[in-house]
Amino acid sequence: MTASVKSPAPQLLGGPSVPPCRSLGAQCRSLRVTLRVGELENGPGSLDHEATWLLGHTERIDFLELWEGEGDLYVEAVLHVPCRYLRQDGSRAACRAHGFAGPAPRGARRPPQPLQLGHNRFVVVDAGQNAVRTLQPPPRTLPVLPSSDGPAENPCASAPCRTADNVRKAACCRDLQVEIMCTRAQRRLEALVRSRRSPYLCKIERGGDYSLEVEMISACGYLESDGVACSLHGRQRADGRTAKPDLCFEWPPKNRGLHPGCIFAPRRRRVARG
Repeated sequence: MTASVKSPAPQLLGGPSVPPCRSLGAQCRSLRVTLRVGELENGPGSLDHEATWLLGHTERIDFLELWEGEGDLYVEAVLHVPCRYLRQDGSRAACRAHGFAGPAPRGARRPPQPLQLGHNRFVVVDAGQNAVRTLQPPPRTLPVLPSSDGPAENPCASAPCRTADNVRKAACCRDLQVEIMCTRAQRRLEALVRSRRSPYLCKIERGGDYSLEVEMISACGYLESDGVACSLHGRQRADGRTAKPDLCFEWPPKNRGLHPGCIFAPRRRRVARG
């Protein structure tokens, strides 16, 4: 941890959710956790879609090793969301909860984790492990007119949807829910999670005795340069499965879980004025 001193502060914040930190440190900028991907129901490949989806959200999450334990798939990760109590001014920082002050702490080093490697090569999860696969684009087809099944073009291309940080476009590709493994006895870890800065990590709920369910804003690394189109769309794996995770095809029910401006939100009816 970075050396720091405790100095008087005009107003210190406190409460049961304040982490019991002893100084400024890396925990002020980032947090190492274990995330649960899901249950391995039918062997290592049964969670390839879920794992590819989760490990795709690389904007604020560094994903480390995948591992199996007691029928579940987990991944070690570093969440790059600062503590809400951290206040930084240039090279100096202070903690509003404890009054620590000193040099601004460094977060964990961020190694590059590219998912689009060019020449139709992508990093996806295959058989429970990260792997580089060549995924050919779909064959060229003639343009079609919109039909009763839906528009021919990407309906999200012009949608004014936005996440809680007021960033527009592809909100559902930048917002995700994750399960952080954290028992009730791990009080320090839970306090560190609950102290993260909203809305980048928020809506924290205890899912049981062993984990916390949280919502994060962390854009998907499979998005193309326009920030809307998916580079995996239409591509297939060698075994015929879609390269794009099937979670991306499951639209939320109307009026539930939709971001403001979502193209799939029910339209308001205009009331005729007489």
